[in-house]
Amino acid sequence: MISLLVIGLLLATNLQPSGPLLSSPMTRYRYCHLVSQAQVGVCYGILGDNLPPAEEVVALFMENNIRRIRLYDPNVAALNALRGKNIEVMLGIPNVDLPDIAASQANADSWVQRNVQDYLPDVKFRYIVVGNEVSPTNDNSRFSFFLLPAMASIQMAVSRAGLDGEVKVSSSFDTSILGNSFPPSAGSFRREARDQFLDPILWFLSRNNAPLMVNLYPYFTYIVNVDNVRLDYALFTASNVQVTDGKLNYQNMFDAMLDSIYSALEEAGHGAMEIVVSETGWPSDGGTATSIENEIVYNTNLLQHVKEGTPKRPNKPIETYVFAMFDENLKTGPEIEKHWGLFSPGKQMKFPLPFT
Repeated sequence: MISLLVIGLLLATNLQPSGPLLSSPMTRYRYCHLVSQAQVGVCYGILGDNLPPAEEVVALFMENNIRRIRLYDPNVAALNALRGKNIEVMLGIPNVDLPDIAASQANADSWVQRNVQDYLPDVKFRYIVVGNEVSPTNDNSRFSFFLLPAMASIQMAVSRAGLDGEVKVSSSFDTSILGNSFPPSAGSFRREARDQFLDPILWFLSRNNAPLMVNLYPYFTYIVNVDNVRLDYALFTASNVQVTDGKLNYQNMFDAMLDSIYSALEEAGHGAMEIVVSETGWPSDGGTATSIENEIVYNTNLLQHVKEGTPKRPNKPIETYVFAMFDENLKTGPEIEKHWGLFSPGKQMKFPLPFT
């Protein structure tokens, strides 16, 4: 997740002081998408010493009609448990593995063979996410040199495997890549991140018809700007328009943040690019405005809202992944990092969510 410091610095220059802030041998693998574009997935993190085994976790996904999953690395137990299940997989490559994959095409080919091809056609891979929150403007800057070469090598490996167009290759970014986010129509990427880093990645995504992935957290925006941001605006519960931007009106922060990224893509020459919200959620404990009640309100409203699109792109469903499946007691950093789960480690759902 994006650090509070980075978000604070990002938003400090964008607040309005007078109001709220705003085919191949793999042909048999090809399948019809049985879930809609708006189907919400869930991120499955494993940083806990009290979590159930992967086969029980996948059973929970099935029992609760959750048909998309984000894995942050090639978790062998989880991938085996996903065999034969109608669950689409977003599979991650950890940042620490980027230098090795970028070093040679053979390494990338081997990675795709071991972690994707060996599970086909039993596992339904939707995306390979190369790195998470890598940028020259944040704490993962040391990996930024390797990101695009690793993405290109994985894309070549996917093509060689006969999965080109079926498994999309992308990377997941945090909102620190934005230089301006207010008003949403003026959204733009940080200039220092553009030329040598982000622009080539955007062209890569465009050429391969792949989405930009963004971890988007109204919660963090709210807690570093409590004097300027209303809680109901962050929780989708504001009863009236909070921000007017030309002809567009905003009643929730999620829309405003997402539209600022759409605007940044337009300014960078990629206005038709899709965005997948690869993480979002609300913590239930450990910090400002954390409670089960607020987690319920945010996630319940999120599941309904992403079917509707944003003011900038109305009636266009937003593919979204909720963070996270479980509270994770071994996560480092602030206490809130441990309290994002929809389920307790004992597999009890904290509150009912209508995954459809």
